[in-house]
Amino acid sequence: MSALKFTRNESPTVGVEIELQLVDAESFALKSAIDEVLANLPEDIAAQVKPELMQCYLEINTKVCHTVADARDDLRHVLESLEQATDQLGLKLFWAATHPFSSWRDQDITVNDRYFRLVELMQDVARRLVTFGLHVHVGVESGDKAVMVCERMLRYLPLLLSLSSNSPFWEGRNTGLHSNRSKIMEGLPTAGLPSQLRNWSEYVWLVNHLVDTGFINSIREIWWDIRPHHNFGTVETRVCDVPANLEQVLAITALVQCMVQAISEEIEDGTYQSEYHPMMIRQNKWRATRFGAGARLVSSDDYKQYSVQERADRLIDLLLPTAHRLDCVNELQAVSNLPSNTGAQQQLDIFEKTGSKQEVVRQMLENNDWRAS
Repeated sequence: MSALKFTRNESPTVGVEIELQLVDAESFALKSAIDEVLANLPEDIAAQVKPELMQCYLEINTKVCHTVADARDDLRHVLESLEQATDQLGLKLFWAATHPFSSWRDQDITVNDRYFRLVELMQDVARRLVTFGLHVHVGVESGDKAVMVCERMLRYLPLLLSLSSNSPFWEGRNTGLHSNRSKIMEGLPTAGLPSQLRNWSEYVWLVNHLVDTGFINSIREIWWDIRPHHNFGTVETRVCDVPANLEQVLAITALVQCMVQAISEEIEDGTYQSEYHPMMIRQNKWRATRFGAGARLVSSDDYKQYSVQERADRLIDLLLPTAHRLDCVNELQAVSNLPSNTGAQQQLDIFEKTGSKQEVVRQMLENNDWRAS
């Protein structure tokens, strides 16, 4: 059995990963152009822009940051240089978690042995993964702490999905869901809500079992909505659709960093965690998937339903002292603006007015001024 050493973090560092679509600047369709993009990148950002399973998208990774403001500066620098490269190639970066009309059937797999092995193992379940998410890493001290934080974060994952929902279209259709990406991801055998674990040792055993029995090729194929990341020494929150713009990314990043740190401090203080039924989390995730920011989420404290706006505002109030210590008050307070302006709702509003999915992409690109963030 292979040992997994958890890299200790002494502070709640932040790392952000954003998956963005490569679309043709004229047709607005997905374009398999990652090789051309990577070949045209300036050297100073090349290590922070990575290929993904399909050639029609890329992932931006920040360096290890100490504050959300650091992450903002890092992402702005990468985006500025990256867009210069994509503009020269007649491409645009589209911030949405699925594409409104391009089909997964037309996308090319990135030339990489790991991706070929994945597709061989998963077949069309993997080929359909033309979806785009936001992953936020927050540093913690130990593997046991990471497992405990993941467990306590579960009840908040549906709220994060509601706030980030940005994938109402699939295969050229209005799916009726605000986050169709979440349902595509759940098709994977190791995605969706995680298994409940008691400690780091159990997590290590489970990963080794899945690899040894050929269920997965490597630990990188654990795609849970939240998971420990042993190399980085973080809790990685993966439930979110990629939001509509950088400002929304930073607001959600602040919310996740504050939640992880507040929960970490609760664990250190010996705070009791009240019981909740796992089905409540699944119920709320479905509501978030179906209705986005319009969902009514059930509280695991009093079993009553609350709007996403009410849940978000309540959480902001609870986390403000933590945000002051982490120097992200403005970004956390910006979470209050998300329920009325999710990417999913923006896309649906544009489509209702224009009846054109091409126009959805065009206007979303036009409205996304990340430089103002």
